[in-house]
Amino acid sequence: MKKEKIVGIPRSMSYYNYFPFWHGALTTLGIEVTVSDATTKKTISDGASLVVTETCLPIKIYVGHVLNLIDKGVKNIFVPSIQSIAPKIYNCSKIRGLPDLIRNIIKADINIIEATLDKSEKNNDEIDFLKEIANQFGIQDTNLIKKAYENGSIEQNNFHVMLQNGVEFNEALKCAKEGKVIIPPKKAQKNVNIALIGHGYNIYDKKACMDIQKKLEKMGIGVYSAYELTLEQLKGGMHSLETSLYWANQYEMTGCAGYYFQDEKIDGIITLTAFGCGPDSLMIEDIKRKAKKYNKALLNLTIDEHTGEAGFITRLEAFCDMLYRNKRAMIMKQRQKEEEILSKI
Repeated sequence: MKKEKIVGIPRSMSYYNYFPFWHGALTTLGIEVTVSDATTKKTISDGASLVVTETCLPIKIYVGHVLNLIDKGVKNIFVPSIQSIAPKIYNCSKIRGLPDLIRNIIKADINIIEATLDKSEKNNDEIDFLKEIANQFGIQDTNLIKKAYENGSIEQNNFHVMLQNGVEFNEALKCAKEGKVIIPPKKAQKNVNIALIGHGYNIYDKKACMDIQKKLEKMGIGVYSAYELTLEQLKGGMHSLETSLYWANQYEMTGCAGYYFQDEKIDGIITLTAFGCGPDSLMIEDIKRKAKKYNKALLNLTIDEHTGEAGFITRLEAFCDMLYRNKRAMIMKQRQKEEEILSKI
């Protein structure tokens, strides 16, 4: 029996990287897309109740979003297994095993729309990925699947272009879905600027990160992230830190840090990671060591479902105050140097 052509997509994990592609491709295939609601305290607690305590926060949130879709009456839930994005460039085991995880902990009457993307294997690319999805809905038209790939790629590219030009994440998603591209005026540079380093599911999930970007902007801080950089810039960042790519989302961390370490407008670096994330713990250690070389102030924030907002804000405020003091001291030193030069003329 053919499945109803409606699919639910959890607003978590790979959603923050690939949703425009999925939306453009699936709608071209004639499949209606429903997204779970924004993360709430209930989303987190519901997800956490079904997994072991040591599970990282993003997975707990993902499970909560699957439950949210079930509560909305969605029967077909898209749970991809993204093994690797390039030969020998792998995702963490939890992302790779998401379909098995959901299948084993959620016993509701749902259809898991599972598809595997593994570019470490031959004959496994995005078109094969889409064929696997399409077949589950009884869609066999090869030309339609190729068209779906093209439309998904266009939507994904438009989304990245807007992020790189400073469009806010949700606005970029909305415009990409509507087939629009907006390029805003270049944002005014602030007196103090930081690079916020983290995966999309950490820095763009406002509940998980306690809306850190808004908090920083209220303090008058300019915020930059990996999503404003091109792939070439991220690769350059990796090269500058003399490290090689192994993890699929390493560009968002190590590549981003390497680029902004060399950016003179960036006064400090904030890394935002989930407690218990193995790959991130390795990347953070590398970033910490290199921060001293580039003389950049560094703050590492770790989040889980128990993170208190008051302590979170206190650490942010203290770090930003330090950056302001450093900037004032640097300006005063520069002025003093200029006055000494003028006095000798």
